[in-house]
Amino acid sequence: MNDNTLPPDDSASPLSSDVLPLDWYAERAYLSYAMSVVRARALPQVEDGLKPVQRRILFAMNEMRLSAAARHVKSARVVGDVIGKYHPHGDSSVYDAMVRVAQDFSLRYPLVDGQGNFGSRDGDSAAAMRYTECRLTPIAELLLSEIDRGTVDFIANYDGAFREPQLLPARLPFVLLNGASGIAVGMATEIPPHNLNETAAAAIFLICNPEATLDDILNILPGPDFPGGGQLISTPQTIREVYTAGRGSLRMRARWHFEELARGQWRAIVDELPHGVCAAEVLAEIESLTNPQPRANKKDVSAEQKNLKQLVLGALDTVRDESSDKAPVRIVLEPRSSRQPRDEFMAVLLAHTSLETSVSVNLTMIGRDGRPQQKNLLQILTEWIDFRHLTVLRRSRFRLDEVERRIHILDGRMIAFLRIEEVIRVIRESDEPKPALISAFGLSETQAEDILEIRLRQLARLEGFRIEKELTDLREERDSLQRLLDNRAAQTRLLLKEIDADAKKFGDARRTLIEAVAPVAPAEISVPDEPVTVIVSKNGWVRSRQGHGIDPAGINYKAGDFPLAVIETRSTWPLIVLDTHGRAYTIGVYDLPSGRGDGVPVSTLIDFQDRGKLAQVVSAEPESMWFFANSGGYGFICALADAAGRQRAGKAFMTLEGSETVLVPARVAGQWIASASSAGRILVFPQAEMKVQSGGRGVIVMALDSDERLTAVAVPADDAPLTIEGIGRGNKPATVTLSPAQREGLRHRRARRGTLLASKIKPERIF
Repeated sequence: MNDNTLPPDDSASPLSSDVLPLDWYAERAYLSYAMSVVRARALPQVEDGLKPVQRRILFAMNEMRLSAAARHVKSARVVGDVIGKYHPHGDSSVYDAMVRVAQDFSLRYPLVDGQGNFGSRDGDSAAAMRYTECRLTPIAELLLSEIDRGTVDFIANYDGAFREPQLLPARLPFVLLNGASGIAVGMATEIPPHNLNETAAAAIFLICNPEATLDDILNILPGPDFPGGGQLISTPQTIREVYTAGRGSLRMRARWHFEELARGQWRAIVDELPHGVCAAEVLAEIESLTNPQPRANKKDVSAEQKNLKQLVLGALDTVRDESSDKAPVRIVLEPRSSRQPRDEFMAVLLAHTSLETSVSVNLTMIGRDGRPQQKNLLQILTEWIDFRHLTVLRRSRFRLDEVERRIHILDGRMIAFLRIEEVIRVIRESDEPKPALISAFGLSETQAEDILEIRLRQLARLEGFRIEKELTDLREERDSLQRLLDNRAAQTRLLLKEIDADAKKFGDARRTLIEAVAPVAPAEISVPDEPVTVIVSKNGWVRSRQGHGIDPAGINYKAGDFPLAVIETRSTWPLIVLDTHGRAYTIGVYDLPSGRGDGVPVSTLIDFQDRGKLAQVVSAEPESMWFFANSGGYGFICALADAAGRQRAGKAFMTLEGSETVLVPARVAGQWIASASSAGRILVFPQAEMKVQSGGRGVIVMALDSDERLTAVAVPADDAPLTIEGIGRGNKPATVTLSPAQREGLRHRRARRGTLLASKIKPERIF
């Protein structure tokens, strides 16, 4: 926000009046609030990977000397210290933050060693802070060990009574090691954890090879490493895209093994779950599948729920949770029959429970420049390496200053030791011994002050040897530090040595298996593949009949209802429903009621969003290509599978503007696309000019006047005639059929106006 946004009237300016325009004040107040949430609450820093409350907790515990070797103290004591000195907010917010960094199932490398009930992976909350105790973990020293070595800047706390660090001198990139999760204003972060050995190796490689590419780093750091293990099944290409863009989604799957029982029986044991999934959640999902309840505002369960119940009960006999302190995750799955294929048994459960799920990734954090930004993996490592170089430099300068101060003191003591009789005489004979010492021996004020404060025992003969040895060691250290500060290569070698040492001390084996696998078998694995005719009415009633070749004239509808579509399809193919907002919904053809009745409203099988209504339907093999267009003259080509989804609420598919409507989708059968407008114009253009995409608005199909709209599209076979149906003279139905040769005169480039038909007809359908 800048001064240009101030009101032009000086009387309304905050500098000249006590009156503030409400919009001016609200705008700045909200901006101030938003920036406070982003920078002081929700997002971690790239340097130490911590949010402010986490940093203050660790710093307060360090100040309380609660190292890994100390005894545990009450959590309430720590929370009180944090609130009173550094974080003036509610105690629950501080305690919740401390609980999270203490949970070994939330953080890959916990920073607080909790004693007592700190919650469980099944969602149980921690005990009250008056019951639990805490101290720092050994790995927390990588964040705090150099805090008093001049490595970071300190600022005043909220009331100016204490000082707190702006950052912690992280010796490893904790923003990657433990990740972060948070929601700010207008942005969010979801950084997954990574393995310490791999992250350290990637940092070392990047330091040694500054021109390394993301692919080079991914060869060393292949992906996240979650505390609960599990299996990452996304392809390497998908993982690369996520780390390149800084956001995306990764697929995770549970890990299991089979236990052999007597008489050829077996059972599956799930011992690792995807990140964020607990055993109780999986059991609840299985319960909802095997004992479905009617959805809101419905009297009975849907056909889809009944089919899923039959599918799961046909495979699964018993499920129970045997998790314990010895086995944090142990879900026992016993099959209905030991003769069923084991892969199919697990595929049914993977497809319908959180045993397989998606994990979102959003690498948003506050960078070295103090600005929140979504970063890629290479940027994160590069910025941390720059920070660590600066930290090593500041630590070395701080130590050099300490060494030089100590040498200066010892030089004064050596003078006093060698000339002790003269020193004593000057002190005894002087009313002001300090300036007298300075004048007599050429000492500095600091040296003179030190000589006056030393004890007589420090004047013993052996003290001279100690001073001389300490001076020799300190001068060697000073020379070494000066060489380090003057040599960038030496700094780099030290940095590499420290990273390697920390990795050897705290590193561990990878827990999450990264192995791409094929998608799970669909739920329809037990559905017979047979011909089916789907019947949909304009009022939204849907049903199916066995077989093909049904005479449309013999199909009955409710009074006042008319046919919308009669589609010959197969029981294993999806039925795609498009609503008036362009949203796509998927219904399994096998879920449709069969028989000669009126069927059921399509709204009982899906959940229309934003008061959407049925617009069009299509069903075919998922890999078939279709042309989707709207009345505004835009369209695109995609596979039918791109419109399919698993959610009853559907998915955003076609982008519509204003009063645009969805046209009847056209199957791609040839190399030419035909389009018709409400003004009776026809345009035929090459199919290669139309954009292929998975959804959205697409590109212009046909140029239209302001009062004109696109009414129909088709992609007929190259050797097939083009049939145009519409309203002719006298508002009577009319049909025009054009042979392939007659279509030649209608061919132009895409987005042209097309040619007016000789016969006066307003096209409504072409095929």
